[in-house]
Amino acid sequence: MHNLKPMFFAASSVFAITALMSNSAKADEGMWTFDQFPSQKVAKAYGFAPDAKWLNHIQNSAVRLSTGCSASFVSKDGLILTNWHCSEGCVNDISDAKNDYAKNGFVALKREDEKTCPGMQAEVLEKIIDVTNDIKEATKGKTGGDFAAAQNAARTKAEEDACKGLDKDKYHCDVISLYRGGQYKVYRYRTYNDVRLVFEPEYAVGFFGGDPDNFNFPRYNLDSSFLRAYENGKPVSGVEHLTWTTEVPKENDLVFVAGNPGSTQRLRTVSQLKFNRDWLLPTRQLVRSELRGRLTQYMHEGTEQARQAGGPLFSLENSYKAQYGQMRALMDPQFFAIKANEEADLRKKVNANPKLKKEIGDPWSVIDKATEKQRDLFMPFDFLEARAGSISSLYGVAKSIVRAAEEREKPASDRLPGYSDAGIKNLERQLLAPSPVYKDQEIIGLETWASKTREYLTVDSPYVKTILGKESPEDMARRLINGTKLDDLKVREALLKGGKAAVLASDDPLIKFMLKIDPQARQIRSQYVNQVDAPMSQAAEKVAAARFKAYGADVYPDATFTLRLSYGKVTGWTYNGTNIPAFTKMGGAYERATGSFPFELAKSWVAAESKINKDLPFDISTTNDIIGGNSGSPLIDKQGRVVGAVFDGNIHSLGGDYAYDGRLNRAVSVSTASIQEALTKIYNAENIVSELNGK
Repeated sequence: MHNLKPMFFAASSVFAITALMSNSAKADEGMWTFDQFPSQKVAKAYGFAPDAKWLNHIQNSAVRLSTGCSASFVSKDGLILTNWHCSEGCVNDISDAKNDYAKNGFVALKREDEKTCPGMQAEVLEKIIDVTNDIKEATKGKTGGDFAAAQNAARTKAEEDACKGLDKDKYHCDVISLYRGGQYKVYRYRTYNDVRLVFEPEYAVGFFGGDPDNFNFPRYNLDSSFLRAYENGKPVSGVEHLTWTTEVPKENDLVFVAGNPGSTQRLRTVSQLKFNRDWLLPTRQLVRSELRGRLTQYMHEGTEQARQAGGPLFSLENSYKAQYGQMRALMDPQFFAIKANEEADLRKKVNANPKLKKEIGDPWSVIDKATEKQRDLFMPFDFLEARAGSISSLYGVAKSIVRAAEEREKPASDRLPGYSDAGIKNLERQLLAPSPVYKDQEIIGLETWASKTREYLTVDSPYVKTILGKESPEDMARRLINGTKLDDLKVREALLKGGKAAVLASDDPLIKFMLKIDPQARQIRSQYVNQVDAPMSQAAEKVAAARFKAYGADVYPDATFTLRLSYGKVTGWTYNGTNIPAFTKMGGAYERATGSFPFELAKSWVAAESKINKDLPFDISTTNDIIGGNSGSPLIDKQGRVVGAVFDGNIHSLGGDYAYDGRLNRAVSVSTASIQEALTKIYNAENIVSELNGK
């Protein structure tokens, strides 16, 4: 979804959250896993209990996209509904100076016109397998690096066992840690590696209102698009899918959201949240801010520069807003007090139970000590490993090629996460996807990274000396990017096929650079995993055990970009005496339009104004609990029909990473009724409409 818009937290909002948490049973809170969905809780609140058949159908119809978004199948022939901004990367990849599909939109009026989205994948969660006992047994009695190594080996084995005998081009398995290590489950996915663009509206329609409207409501956006899954060069057939309807849900109707919320931190300890507030978020925001300024300046150099940098800047600004929203939440003393009170309540319950206290010890102290170490290691880890190379895709290509060559020669249990046989195969698929490379942008990204690394780690850092030697960040970036041939897919393929020998023999400057700095990056990564991640993971398992003991199993895990189901109702909200309605109408877009960006409607909409049903509900507000990653999630009625696509939240959902406020938090979706109206009367896409309606 469009990420968090920076706004203040009013005292009344914090009070509402506090009141809500004291009576959480009344809240439509929760990003529930499909195998632990609280159907009876929903029945008690809304009179409808989703049964196994209903849940299985929704799970089999839901789609996860490799763009970090959610989606759903909406026809038997693999048609996928998602958001405009979830397909934006594909549109940028297939556009050029002559065909700017981002600006002008794209409609395939017949199947053969559908365009391949380079590197995009669509996944359907097929099966969930509980491997908690296996993982915990493998790590029993181990600490530090031994714990991390044993856990990684056990996770790798669980993934291989779950996908054993299956076609690695069609299936992959991931071990997911839930409840901060309280549970481990294998999620087995059916993967579609050929995804093509069917429909994308113009930028002016998909992001109508721009930043002023972002994370606000009322909204007037057709933030929707259609993709299609292919296999063996043909559209997939016979897939399970949601039924399309243009029936608009009514006020207070029960609705569900099936999607892949990316990450929440509602179960983290106070010391972990303080680290995010004081270290992680400010550092990353400063770097993002500078990079945003450089990209903005680059866009002003010409029309083609603006087209090339539009997508990266859009993503960067969304990330900036999201992180800024998190910072403001954690900086609010009253809001932070909520998290402190939650932790104090749990610790009080543990201390009142001698048997439990003896069993788990004091995991909070372990996390506190690991957090102290995290402060020492964070800067080098973040700049050398976690976020190295900034937005330079070629840096990422070089790093992946060098590491794949090294990891492939190790036993599967000793490899870095993501470099199993299946992981390397998927990585190769991504690296060989024909995406455009813009070297001017690559230089900006690499130069920014090198400059900020020198600034934060200092000139005297051995890491900085290895990266720069006697060069300036500007000279290094230009030399590496202008000299590399990794933008040639044939060069990438030769290095991937040639393995370690080919990599070591390569004279490509970016490969040689990566071979020079990767040992230090691996070293700092190992330190971070052993001294921060491992003890935190062990302690988190014990905190999870305490939480289960204190509050029972009727709790949901933090988001992990895996399939979840939330429930809620269609409704607006009241804030500071103002009543916000649950719906906007299509005519509102014309009333809001000024003719100037960002309130300039696309020409196609202006031309079709007399044809549009202006009273048709456009965007919808609901109480569903969502976060980034839910973009494109289907909004579903109790009949299991898709009635919209989630694309945003309101300003009060800014703190949703840490807490949910049922009085004010709202999800925002574009209605299927408005999508069909636009397809029919503006884009003349009767072929898509007929398919959606099963004709």
